[in-house]
Amino acid sequence: MIRINENITIEDWELTESFIRASGPGGQNVNKVSTAVELRFEAARSPHLPPDVKSRLKRLAGRRWTKEGALIITAETHRTQARNREEAEAKLIDLIQKALIRPKKRIRTRPTLASKRRRLEAKKQRGAIKALRGKVDD
Repeated sequence: MIRINENITIEDWELTESFIRASGPGGQNVNKVSTAVELRFEAARSPHLPPDVKSRLKRLAGRRWTKEGALIITAETHRTQARNREEAEAKLIDLIQKALIRPKKRIRTRPTLASKRRRLEAKKQRGAIKALRGKVDD
């Protein structure tokens, strides 16, 4: 069981781990031992995550989100399975905590009259500079 915050926990049945061969440090050991962790979290079926958090998590996950609604996280920086497992769980917790934060609603504002005038004046100046770039008559 992984604890995200005081309200949200992830049960063991929602997570699936598989170990694969890692690239990177380890020398000859890399070719023999499967130390990289592929953590699969069934996010779409999780009863512990609210729907708005799931949608934000899907957007944050990007290509790590599968068609079935699972989030796949890989960790292969360390030489041991245990440390890679801890890193994968930390990545999952971090991603879910980012998804828990509601973005602030943008309040639409109108540009001021002075800013409109400045913009139009700058456009006129740029147009005047470009008008001077033509061919020179003899």
